Amino acid sequence: MVLDHRHELSETQEKKRISSVRKSYNKSKNMNSPGRSVFCFLFLIVTYSSQVALNLNLGSTLHSLIHQRHELEGGNSREELLRHKRAAATSSRTPEEYDIELEISFENASLLEPFKAYLKNLSFPIQINASIDILSMKVTTVCRPNGNETFCSCESGYKWLPEVCLSNLPCQSYHTSVPEDCSCLKEMPAKGPYCQILKDITLKMSVRLKMDFQDDLRNSSSALYRSYKTDLERAFWKGYSILPGFRTVMITGFRPGSIVVKYNVQTAKPTPIQMKEANDKVKELINSTYRMDALTFEASSDNETKFSIDPEIIYEGDTVKMRCENEVQSTNVTWRHLERATDIQNSSGFSIYTYLNRQVSISTLTIYNISLIDAGEYACTLTYDIFDYGGQKKINVISTEIEATEDLKVMCDNNPVSLSCCTGKDFNSSNIEWNQEGRISIPGISSTDSRCSKYTIKADGTQCLSGSAGTEVFYICRFHSPSGAKSNRKIKVTFTSVANLTVTPDLIAISEGQNFSIKCISDVSSYDSVFWNTSAGTKINPKFYVTKRYPDRAESVLTVETATREWNGVYHCIFRYKNSYSIATKDVTVYPLPLKHDILLDPLEADIPCGGISFLRCCINEAVDYRVTFQIDGLSFPAVKEAQGNRVCYAYSLMANTTAWCSKTVQASCVFINSVNGSVQSGPVILHLIPEENITCRDPIIGNGEPGKMIQKLCQFSNIPNKAGHREGGTITYICEGSTWKIKSNNCIAAPINNLLGLAKALLMSPEQEEKLLTYLQDLSSSTGKVQNEIKSSPGNLKAIITILELLSTVPTQVNTDIMTHVLSTVNVILGKPILSTWQVLHQQQANESSRLLDSVERFSRVLHEGVSAIPSITHANVQMRGLMTTAGQATDYDQHFLFPDSNLWGQVIIDSQQIQSLEPNSSIITLAYPTLKAILPQNVQDKNFVNGLVMTTTVSQGVTTPFRISMKFKKNDLSMVAPQCVFWNYRLSNHTGGWDNSGCFVEQIREDSVFCTCNHLTSFSILMSPDSPDPSSLLKVLLDIISYIGLGFSILSLAACLVVEAFVWKSVTKNRTSYMRHVCIVNIAASLLIADSWFIVSAAIHDQRYLFNETACVAATFFIHFFYLSVFFWMLTLGLMLFYRLVFILHDTSKSIQKVIAFSLGYGCPLVISIITVGVTQPKDVYMRKNACWLNWDDTKALLAFVIPALIIVVINVSITFVVITKILRPSIGDKPSIQEKNSLFQISKSIGVLTPLLGLTWGFGLATVFQGSSAVFHIVFTLLNAFQGLFILLFGCLWDKKVQEALLHKFSLSRWSSQHTKSTSLTSSTPVFSMSSPISRRFNNLFGKTGTYNVSTPETTSSSVENSSSAYSLLN
Repeated sequence: MVLDHRHELSETQEKKRISSVRKSYNKSKNMNSPGRSVFCFLFLIVTYSSQVALNLNLGSTLHSLIHQRHELEGGNSREELLRHKRAAATSSRTPEEYDIELEISFENASLLEPFKAYLKNLSFPIQINASIDILSMKVTTVCRPNGNETFCSCESGYKWLPEVCLSNLPCQSYHTSVPEDCSCLKEMPAKGPYCQILKDITLKMSVRLKMDFQDDLRNSSSALYRSYKTDLERAFWKGYSILPGFRTVMITGFRPGSIVVKYNVQTAKPTPIQMKEANDKVKELINSTYRMDALTFEASSDNETKFSIDPEIIYEGDTVKMRCENEVQSTNVTWRHLERATDIQNSSGFSIYTYLNRQVSISTLTIYNISLIDAGEYACTLTYDIFDYGGQKKINVISTEIEATEDLKVMCDNNPVSLSCCTGKDFNSSNIEWNQEGRISIPGISSTDSRCSKYTIKADGTQCLSGSAGTEVFYICRFHSPSGAKSNRKIKVTFTSVANLTVTPDLIAISEGQNFSIKCISDVSSYDSVFWNTSAGTKINPKFYVTKRYPDRAESVLTVETATREWNGVYHCIFRYKNSYSIATKDVTVYPLPLKHDILLDPLEADIPCGGISFLRCCINEAVDYRVTFQIDGLSFPAVKEAQGNRVCYAYSLMANTTAWCSKTVQASCVFINSVNGSVQSGPVILHLIPEENITCRDPIIGNGEPGKMIQKLCQFSNIPNKAGHREGGTITYICEGSTWKIKSNNCIAAPINNLLGLAKALLMSPEQEEKLLTYLQDLSSSTGKVQNEIKSSPGNLKAIITILELLSTVPTQVNTDIMTHVLSTVNVILGKPILSTWQVLHQQQANESSRLLDSVERFSRVLHEGVSAIPSITHANVQMRGLMTTAGQATDYDQHFLFPDSNLWGQVIIDSQQIQSLEPNSSIITLAYPTLKAILPQNVQDKNFVNGLVMTTTVSQGVTTPFRISMKFKKNDLSMVAPQCVFWNYRLSNHTGGWDNSGCFVEQIREDSVFCTCNHLTSFSILMSPDSPDPSSLLKVLLDIISYIGLGFSILSLAACLVVEAFVWKSVTKNRTSYMRHVCIVNIAASLLIADSWFIVSAAIHDQRYLFNETACVAATFFIHFFYLSVFFWMLTLGLMLFYRLVFILHDTSKSIQKVIAFSLGYGCPLVISIITVGVTQPKDVYMRKNACWLNWDDTKALLAFVIPALIIVVINVSITFVVITKILRPSIGDKPSIQEKNSLFQISKSIGVLTPLLGLTWGFGLATVFQGSSAVFHIVFTLLNAFQGLFILLFGCLWDKKVQEALLHKFSLSRWSSQHTKSTSLTSSTPVFSMSSPISRRFNNLFGKTGTYNVSTPETTSSSVENSSSAYSLLN
């Protein structure tokens, strides 16, 4: 129905429907007879007065029909109508609306269409009288005869109600091919209303105006917006009012795209034809100035689409059905996955079926075996002409992934073991079933909790099969859903019987010092751990045994290279699997025998007079009987036992009376043989038999010797007094001066320390090393404190303690604070200031002792581990320790401070929390600080850099990632020193003796009394500083830097100017082929050098930074500097070869294109190949660049040769070319006088060298001298000057000195226009000298080079071709 707009705005509007009562003849045969048609129509009347009667003046027919219908309604209906009229008469002027349904019957069916046309052409509203208007009249239902039947169908915009459709038979073949179409029914329904108007829908529409969009259309309050809205809505109202059930239209906004008008139309559902008619009418009504595009109408409906999904809970693998239902009779339905933005088509995974069922469009999307990626929002869209009807829903797919217990190894010991399969939330674990597959059946009991299904199994020895590899059984947990989802997970369980161990060999009986091994074999390969114990239950250090697993067995082999008496006993091999232990034992018998290093020889070396006697002794510090013989020059002699307290010696008197031995060197050794015939041979004794008259020094203890003879004696057998029961160790060196033995060096070791050194060596061979370590270090700390004077007096004591610490640092796999306390107590003593002089003496003998000490303490700190979060601090005068145990999610920084009041030094170490979080939990961070180690570690005196602060060592026990940033602050020891460097101790430098290295360490901040450093790795750190006095080498470096940077600035500006000049005069100076190629070379030389210098600045900026991410930029800078500097050389080579070609091959001619291809291939192709090969070979090994600069490496890989060799080869080639050029120039021309010729030749040589040296790279030849160590500073300065100002030279000699360039520039600026004509007239006979023009500038340059005339290069009779070639060649020099 259509309402006038004024009526819609009424505030109190009452609607009443008056339904007509069918007359009896509606069901009579007359209505169903052929030729008779019946139709019903509805019209809306509005009353404006209180009149009681409805006077409908529509003609007699309509009036009578209305009157009849109301009479048939009976008294009740009439009374109801009168009641409403009386109410209207007494109420306000608000109009009342009435819907009246009429049924009209035609005898002649042909009158139906004219009547419908008549109604369609009526203009509404129709005024009946002053009180009543008819707003609309619509035909709703038409019944037509069809043979013996009557078909009743709905007009457009109307439909049968669903209950009517269900209770009546539909037509079979009336205007449709779709089965069960409910738009047509057989006969008028006995019960129920006529066709009803379709319910209101809101059409969201848009149309485009071919006009430019203005921003005011975004503002709904703007005048433009209101103007557009008013004009367009007026046309929309009139146009869309013809739609069935039209209610309202409203513009909702405008958007760009020309101008897109968005508006909503509220109406009953129209047909496409009705919509087209309405749109056409809108087009006619809209003002032409709006330029509406009639083809851009779009509409979509907000009608309700029923969208259902089955099942509601979807598991991965289910078959899911989605169903869309819509009361639109169309099968044009598309399905779309919104997240993927793709339409769904029929495939193996998707099936779409769309059909009509009684005026309802039904489309079903079936997803087979749905996966997680299929989750998301789905939309179904039904398209009907320009209309889109749709619905959408989002589905979630629950993963059926099952998290199961890892594969298990189960010992058949009757202990219960649980298997579990767990799922995500919203998962019904009760649908999980358990099955098993395997050679044996061991059932279990299942149980279920909220997310997991557990299966508990228990196996005893009778259920398991005997087998070395165990028996595998697969337990399978399966999930299934009602909609087809399935998932399973297999858990492999290996059932293993208790292992049987066998030990080989059967008998182990050896002598001390020999090796042995025990092999323990398990008949099963499954185990959790293997270890060896002594009979006392002490675990043997894992370094003594190796365990291997094989498919059918497992083996553990205990190997002892040097057996001592401590290995005598019973040993247990233990295989542990779960809570089950398999044990095998083995007896080891070790017979006493001295170890080779325990046999003391006297003498170690001796001079024996021919015919004299020498007493030889071999001693051991134990009272055990052995059979001892001396082996001398292949002969065996029995020794005589001499007991000296706890020390037992075996002696032999050698009679040197054999003439053949005189003036001969003989080696002697002693052999110890024990009770089981085990033997060990001592080290050699060197005996020199010399004439007696040569001997001047004689001593009963030291022995005999020639003048200047040096011999070593064990301190135990020297003339140094030994305390009773205490045997000193080490050696003492004597020298024969005149007739007296004098001590050359004393490396004796005090008896307590010597005993500890022997025990340390024995500890390394002991099966109970770690158990004895704490006690041993406690004794070492105590003994060291007692013998400080002895340490100060003998470097041997100091070296022995360093050796002990080094040996013991290899023992522990983990130490605690107690062990570290004793270690640092010992270190504190030997780093004390009174011992520093002893360190200097020791360094003269062996330079790496301090490095060995530092490395040993680092090893101890790396294995320090405590079970608490804070590691106790240890503080001594010469060493301090701070530490921390990391925890998961460490939120605080590692910040440790160190203060040494006696040394007036302090330091600080900082590691931020982010770095700590990258470590594994329970890692230890340990920092040690040493105030005196700065004076002990070896330094390179030539560098004149000295340690000027603490030495601080930071280590992490495990899980260190690289890079690892650490920051440190050092207090300066000497405030007068300058130029601080942050360094670390690199143990690999100086042939592994160690040295300071600054790689990865940077100075962040310098203050008056401190230096702040940052490093990207961990080890021992400090700062190096130089004295404030001038250093010639540093002054030279500063001078070279100043020259380089100033020259670089001039070079870049000059090269840029050169390129500008070349571009400015290019057409004027490249008129012939030779000039063209020459200037191509000059431009590429200048461009390459300009880019190379620019990258040099980039590399300097990168090197000044202190962050690791610049390494990639540094690699790039090195590559491009290498490439473009090589390009400079190769373009210089190209220029030289072209000069050589033009001078030598005068009559040969090559095309410009060929020359360009050769030039660019040589100028850029060769450098590119060399640069790529260099970086490709060296960068993967991280040896492409230098550690302290963005340039090619020299120390590690000699990558610099990839630049030096090509450069030097090119220099040699260009020197040769220069020689050829000068030779050509020196050839005299006919007619010149000798004096004039000689003078002119010298001028030409000077000119050639002045031009070719900067252009052909000859200046780089000076660089060859700078490669060698210790080269003169003059070479460095000359090389730096020439190369830094290379760009300036190219501008002057390669560009501005060119006569043609000068002429072009002067011509451009109108300084000397006549010079071009002068040059043209003389170009065929001679080559005019440089700056030969008559300008003042040219005269000055000519005078500078001594040029007053011309230099003839050819006779006038020379052919034009050769003249051109010769002149062109010499123009390269101009």
